[in-house]
Amino acid sequence: MDVLTSRRIVLLGKTGAGKGSLANTILGETLFSTNDSPNSGTSRCQAETKSVHGRSVTLIDTPGFFDTGRSEEEVKPEIVRCITECAPGPHAFLIVLKVEKFTEQEQEVISKICNFFSEDALKYAAIVFTHGDQLLDGMTIEEFVSQNKNLNNLVKKCGGRCHVVDNKYWKNNEEDSYRCNKFQVAELLNTLDKMTEANQGRCYTNEMLQAVSRDIQREEELIRQSSGNMSQKEIEKQAKTSVVNKLLITLAGVATGALLGALLGVAKMVISTAGNLQGLSDLSATARGRAMVASAAQNGGVNGGLIGYNACEGAETSVQAMQKAAEAVWRQSGLATGQNNKESICNKNGGAGS
Repeated sequence: MDVLTSRRIVLLGKTGAGKGSLANTILGETLFSTNDSPNSGTSRCQAETKSVHGRSVTLIDTPGFFDTGRSEEEVKPEIVRCITECAPGPHAFLIVLKVEKFTEQEQEVISKICNFFSEDALKYAAIVFTHGDQLLDGMTIEEFVSQNKNLNNLVKKCGGRCHVVDNKYWKNNEEDSYRCNKFQVAELLNTLDKMTEANQGRCYTNEMLQAVSRDIQREEELIRQSSGNMSQKEIEKQAKTSVVNKLLITLAGVATGALLGALLGVAKMVISTAGNLQGLSDLSATARGRAMVASAAQNGGVNGGLIGYNACEGAETSVQAMQKAAEAVWRQSGLATGQNNKESICNKNGGAGS
C-alpha cells in the first residue's frame, strides 16, 4: 500500500454509539473527545489526520443524529462544518451502531443519513459495531447481523461490509485474534481499500459537496495571494473557516426566507379564498382547506427560500442575512401595502379591522 494513499472517512451514528472512541481506536491515539454519559459526547464536528497502516487517514466525527439536549438549529452549524471538512467528498462513511437490538430509532438514523446524503452513500459505507463484548462467545458479527432482517438488509445495501470493535475490552487482546481491535482495524481498512477500488478510486460526492470544494479552492487562492509566509495547512484551515462562515450566513438567509415565505403564502391564500369559506376555521376543519394551506406553505416556502438566498448576498453576519431576507420576502409578498388586505379579510369574515 502506497504511503501517500489518503482516505477521508466520515463517522455517522446516533448519540452514544461510540463514534469518538472508534475514531481513537482506528488512529491508535486519543485525539477525539469521548463521553460515557447518556448525553451527547460530540457537540462539535472534529477532524483529525494520521498515518495508519501506510495510509493517510482523515477521520471526521460528527454531531450525533438525535443529539440529546440540542435543537436542530444547534446541530446545523456542525453539519455545515462536516460538509466543509470532507469536501469534495468522503471516500467512505462508517455507520456506527452498538451490538444491541436494532430498533426503530436505529432505522430512523439510517433513513436520516440516506435523506441527507442520498441512498447512493451506502455504496461508500461500511457498518462498524461497537461494544463487541456483547457478542455471545464464539459468535461473529455476521452471525449477529443475520438474526435481524432489517439489520441484515442494511448490511447488504452496504455491500456486506461490516466489522466490530470493542473500544474498552479489546485493546490488547492477544488470546483471541477476532476479538482484537488491532485485527479488526486492519480488516476494516482492507475492506475500505477494496470498496474504494470497486468505486474506481472515486469519493462520494454530490452537487453540494462539489460547490463547497470550489468555494474552498477560491478562498485558498485569495488567501495565498496575500498570505505572506502562511503554510499550506494554515491556508487550508483559514479557507475552510471562511467558507463555513459564509455557508452559515447563507443558511440563515434561506431559512428565514423560507419560513416567512411559507407564512405569507398561507396569508395570501386566505385573503384570496376567504370569501368562499364559511369561516377561517374551515381551513383546518376540511381536507380541502388543509390541502390548500399545505400547498400555499410549500410554494411560499420554496419561493421565500430563493428570495432569501439572493437577498443575503453581501451580509457579513447571520443576523444581517436574516434581516435582509425578511425585508426582501416581505417586499415581494404583495402584503406590504397598507391595511387594505387586512381590512378585506376581516370584512369578508365579519370581523373588525383592528
